[in-house]
Amino acid sequence: MDFEILIEDQFLNLTTDSTLQPIDRKHVLSLLNDFQDGKWRHSKFHNFIWDNIAETSLSFSERESLVDQSRTKLVAAAQSLRLTDSSDDVGKGSELAEIVLYGIMKNHFGALPVVPKIFYKQNAQDNAKGADSVHIVIDSNNDFTLWFGEAKFFNSIEDSRLGEIVESVSNSLDTAKLKRENSIIVNLSEIDQLLPDKNLCIEIKKSLNSRESIDNIKPKIHIPILLLHECSITSNNKNFTDEYKQSIFTFHKNRATAYFKKHIKAIKSIHLYESITFHLILFPVPEKKMIIDRFVADVKHYKGAASDE
Repeated sequence: MDFEILIEDQFLNLTTDSTLQPIDRKHVLSLLNDFQDGKWRHSKFHNFIWDNIAETSLSFSERESLVDQSRTKLVAAAQSLRLTDSSDDVGKGSELAEIVLYGIMKNHFGALPVVPKIFYKQNAQDNAKGADSVHIVIDSNNDFTLWFGEAKFFNSIEDSRLGEIVESVSNSLDTAKLKRENSIIVNLSEIDQLLPDKNLCIEIKKSLNSRESIDNIKPKIHIPILLLHECSITSNNKNFTDEYKQSIFTFHKNRATAYFKKHIKAIKSIHLYESITFHLILFPVPEKKMIIDRFVADVKHYKGAASDE
């Protein structure tokens, strides 16, 4: 992944607030795009989106059928995008944030895109409307973890906005919703196609069976929480300097503490909460509207390309 990693650490190493408990199994990842010719590199950011868009907008079989057909794949992926016209901050840009999270999951965490969420949301499967991303990560010991992601694109990440994502994370950990996500994984052909180890595939499906207690897999659950956000520090900057990085480091460290304060207070009562791993991912951009407008224009371009064929 071409973005610079500014922070990649456990939250307990970043906070000085000794009153926050429990704070283990919580991680912070801060990513930065750089600058060129005195400007934030918009093209680099949008290339990342379009390099990863097929992972979340097309099914595995569709992606495989379009191998070595890059433009055709982009045109096909664009057809699955909803192009949300909502005027509210949460709704507008939600698809873009989901795609960014998919790219981070694939390129940074080495995750398998088991449930291409935009594809299944677009294809009228109501039971796919849960987490913004669903992945499986296989570790070096051939063991697996389940990742149920939340992705937001905010105009700011002040305290009032952080409460919204805490509520969303809390809702995603409802037992019925977790079982529903597990059943989607089990019933999709993607898992068989993405996992060459058939014994591991059988083990995963057995673990996710609806008859099994959700308590048994909570230690395997990871919740990546992407906060793509407009940032005045970034919009007022022209160069990728150490001073800029330090300003973002201080800001993100502060916001991580504010987030986990709300998070712990709101959801620590969930059964086996201490067994679940959370990853707060922070990514600043200079201006949300400009990014949304360019993304929408690109999607319309590719949708138009399909209609011309």
